[in-house]
Amino acid sequence: MRDTTISGFLDRLADRVPAPGGGASAALHAAQAAALLGMVARYSTGDRYAAHAATIASVTAEADALRARALILAEEDMAAFGAVAEAYGLPKGEERSAAIGRALAGAAEPPAAVAECAARLVELCEALLPIGNRNVITDVAAAADAARAALSTARVNVEVNLSGIADAGAREALASRLAGVDGALARADRVTAEVREEIAK
Repeated sequence: MRDTTISGFLDRLADRVPAPGGGASAALHAAQAAALLGMVARYSTGDRYAAHAATIASVTAEADALRARALILAEEDMAAFGAVAEAYGLPKGEERSAAIGRALAGAAEPPAAVAECAARLVELCEALLPIGNRNVITDVAAAADAARAALSTARVNVEVNLSGIADAGAREALASRLAGVDGALARADRVTAEVREEIAK
């Protein structure tokens, strides 16, 4: 994932292969959100932004870390979905059913982590919005929208796996990690709305 070209990834995404799919796409949405935030933060340095230097530096560092994390999650999602495909290929029986349940639980983990990553990216958008360089403020909205796509896509990729997980505790734990998605989506929408209001003045 980290070394492929955009064209190569899209070709594979469009192909009839088990992975990459929606989960990897969600992770890439998050990575793009993080990259956009890093860019805005780097344009928000110098004397003019000295009063907010600590916050800007913190946003830059965390956005970079989340970008790297999202790419790892994209790779983990691809590997996890490959394990699901292998489990479904086993001979029918109890062993196959158990293997599918384990694989689905594993496949739900990367998108759950992507949702958490994206929710944090929305918080970084909120932190950067009032203090960032106004010349690139639309990129904060772009970051919020990319994080929003990551959130909604990651959620549905967790939910699709839940029904196949026999362990009720594992299902509940995964579902609980999605509890904040609606709130994060609403906050992302507010960031974009605030940017649009500002540029319309």
